[in-house]
Formats: sequence, structure tokens, C-alpha cells
Amino acid sequence: MLKIDIIKLLSLKPHPTEGGYFRRTYESDINFDNNNSQRKILTSIYYLLTNDSPIGYLHKNKSDIIHYHHIGSPIKYLIVSPNGIFNEKILGSDIASGQLPQLVVKGGDWKAAELCSGEFGLISEAVAPGFEYDDNEIATRKMIRILYPYLMSQLGDYIKS
Repeated sequence: MLKIDIIKLLSLKPHPTEGGYFRRTYESDINFDNNNSQRKILTSIYYLLTNDSPIGYLHKNKSDIIHYHHIGSPIKYLIVSPNGIFNEKILGSDIASGQLPQLVVKGGDWKAAELCSGEFGLISEAVAPGFEYDDNEIATRKMIRILYPYLMSQLGDYIKS
């Protein structure tokens, strides 16, 4: 299967802020009250990185996100906790080599993703409480230089210009 087939068959669109392609596939019918605004308990998306859009730019969300690898090449995640602890994880199907088929990124952690090789990597993300664009923050160079100057060499390529 080719990336163009996946984009078409799953009706994916370019992600407006993070890079890659996506489509929301689920939002719960159940809401909860969050500071006098209604929020979905859970949302989910397909997310695709391709060799022509290989980076999911550095950002953070308020909610926890569980990432699930489906098909294609593995995807490298760079994760920075609020107190500056850096981790690198590989989301993929080769468990014997240490890849993870599922990865949790806690709300408040910064994350970036990159296609490791090949034409594409398809994952899903489940977000609880449900994703809202107001809860998403895209990193800037200035912000990361202030917060984590010692990580600029590792994160610089993942900051959207």
C-alpha cells in the first residue's frame, strides 16, 4: 500500500499545526464540565507521517494521549517532561528490538515525532479528556531556549519555523 492510498482511503487531511496528515475518527457522546465549559471525555484520530511530511512538530497538550502503531515504518518520539527530563521512544511493531506498539504521552509533556524510514507510518491517538485546539501549544525557538536551553541541539529540528 502507498501513502497516497492511505490518505485517500482514510480521508486524511494535512494537519493544520503539527505536520503530517490526520482525521478525527471518534468523539464521545459523553461530556463533562471543565471550568464551566463542556468537554468530550475522549477523542481519537488517525495520524500519518510520510516521507514528504515526516515530522510532527514539537508541541504539548493538556490531556494525556495514547499513541497506537498500525502499519508502516516506526516513528520516533522525543518527549520532554515539564521539569526538563528528555526521553526518546520508538513507536512501531518490532517489539523484539525495543519498539513499542503503544506509547503514552502525559498531558503537559512536550512531544515531537519523526518517521524513522520508509514512505509512511500510520498511528492512532486516543486523547482523554478529548482534544481541543485551545489545549494545544506549538513550541517556538524562543520558548524552548528559555525553558530547556540544554535541549536545543536535540529539539531544534522539530520546532516549526
